[in-house]
Amino acid sequence: MTSQVSHDRAKEVRRLDRVIIRFAGDSGDGMQLTGDRFTSETASFGNDLSTLPNFPAEIRAPAGTLPGVSSFQLHFADHDILTPGDAPNVLVAMNPAALKANIADVPRGAEVIINTDEFTKRAMAKVGYATSPLEDGSLDAYSVHPVPLTTLTVEALKDYELGRKEAGRSKNMFALGLLSWMYNRPTENTESFLRAKFAKKPQIAEANVTAFRAGWNFGETTEDFAVSYEVAPASKAFPAGTYRNISGNLALSYGLVAASQQADLPLYLGSYPITPASDILHELAKHKNFGVRTFQAEDEIAGIGAALGAAFGGSLAVTTTSGPGVALKSETIGLAVSLELPLLIVDIQRGGPSTGLPTKTEQADLLQAMYGRNGEAPVPIVAPATPGDCFDATLEAARIALAYRTPVFLLSDGYLANGSEPWRVPDIDELPDLRVQFATSPNHVKDDGTEEFWPYKRDERTLARPWAVPGTPGLEHRIGGIEKQDGTGNISYDPANHEFMVHTRQAKIDGIEVPDLVVDDPGGDARVLVLGWGSTYGPITAGVRRVRAAGGVVAQAHLRHLNPFPANLGEVLRSYDKVIVPEMNLGQLATLLRAKYLVDARSFTQVTGLPFKAEQLANVLKEAIDHG
Repeated sequence: MTSQVSHDRAKEVRRLDRVIIRFAGDSGDGMQLTGDRFTSETASFGNDLSTLPNFPAEIRAPAGTLPGVSSFQLHFADHDILTPGDAPNVLVAMNPAALKANIADVPRGAEVIINTDEFTKRAMAKVGYATSPLEDGSLDAYSVHPVPLTTLTVEALKDYELGRKEAGRSKNMFALGLLSWMYNRPTENTESFLRAKFAKKPQIAEANVTAFRAGWNFGETTEDFAVSYEVAPASKAFPAGTYRNISGNLALSYGLVAASQQADLPLYLGSYPITPASDILHELAKHKNFGVRTFQAEDEIAGIGAALGAAFGGSLAVTTTSGPGVALKSETIGLAVSLELPLLIVDIQRGGPSTGLPTKTEQADLLQAMYGRNGEAPVPIVAPATPGDCFDATLEAARIALAYRTPVFLLSDGYLANGSEPWRVPDIDELPDLRVQFATSPNHVKDDGTEEFWPYKRDERTLARPWAVPGTPGLEHRIGGIEKQDGTGNISYDPANHEFMVHTRQAKIDGIEVPDLVVDDPGGDARVLVLGWGSTYGPITAGVRRVRAAGGVVAQAHLRHLNPFPANLGEVLRSYDKVIVPEMNLGQLATLLRAKYLVDARSFTQVTGLPFKAEQLANVLKEAIDHG
């Protein structure tokens, strides 16, 4: 982090190129709202940014305990960045639990803002502090700012008819105001947001605005904060266009709406709420004006069943879930494979197995998506790389589903779903044409010269079968999960026909046209390749940048298509002495690569529920290079 100093204001202002801030407190302290508002103002200011929300799975976790800590980390800069950052430059700790849960991540010399009102003997004892960390010297390595946030907030709201407890709930807005002063963030949008959010409770709205302003003024006037900071907009890092801050789930939702518009098909979502996919259901329910229909089913099986029925009826059909839901949906996914109908299965991966870690991230559903069905039931797999890329990956998944008449897995994860970044809003003419032709007339001439409809007569290029909307005269045909006869679609138990149909369905997936894998190898002389997929893109790329900045030579590639793999993947893998595959699982992609290409793909894995850190991956790559 580099800086310059300006003395134009009464207090010193230092210019920084980037900052990492982490807000931490109880799950009821509003840390996610505080982080979201700081992020929104930072995006509107024009900084590049990346966020990492981290919160308990419980709706109301035990107050004051380590499992109940909720945090929000934001990395913003005047240049292109790729991750939420490895370690915070500023930690805002609202209570002892928040301090204890996060202080190990804070580097020496960083700033720590502590809400001293919450550091009572009882609260400290609850998390194992025998003595106060504010007094025992354990925080001497940091620049500590003790601030009685609750007391100051209550004092600022004394003119409102609020009890101390109710007034104290606005302390997160006081903290937001203080940090907004420290980093010269805009304030107008936050004030407008608070008035809109609490429009039905105007007194609460104004109390929050007052607390927010009080935090700003405290920073301006207190002697404890002698310096504020400026991080210039990152205008040079972005191509020209209209930008907005967007999370992965929101980008994915917009991608689904855009896909339905580009396909000229109604969008149907059959879903059951599950963390961290529920936001997609919430968002799509807002867009009935685009012909979107959302169905919140009684369970996961009903959700995908309804979606598959909608696909049979001629809709762009989607079901959203996470790993446990995929397990329940597996039989119907197999039915979609057998029926050969387009269906998007959106899996926002989370820590497992079973219920696992509902609010933490993982990439451990790859083999489930690839093989988690009975019989030979191949399904294409597409994985987005960043929150904004969820939009483009969704369009690509829809293209494959519609063109090849197949269910398609879209593998996002909790890190992408809840994280956010600036996203350039695309022009309509940049989006792909996804329109399809429904079958409208018989397609086979019988020996007697009459015509009939064969539901499994295939397109020669894609091997896709015709899509016949129910009720189209003359196109009546049988559906179901029992094996079909080639062409006619009649029930068939013939061994030769079954083998032919199994091979044909596999050939259809193998023949899907996907772009070649692009390798970033600037000098063309790297001997080590780092290969990733999904949300590891940011940490891997940041790690590669560090290695190259230190003089190391390393190549990088990232997979979007995991089934089928790009045609040139085997050639790429065999071009390097070492292939390092970082994954948030126990080596699932590496296992597939070894099996298919007989190469020594070396796993580097992590299953902590958190994304990789850039420095962590940089060290792994340096070691691979140095020990050629």
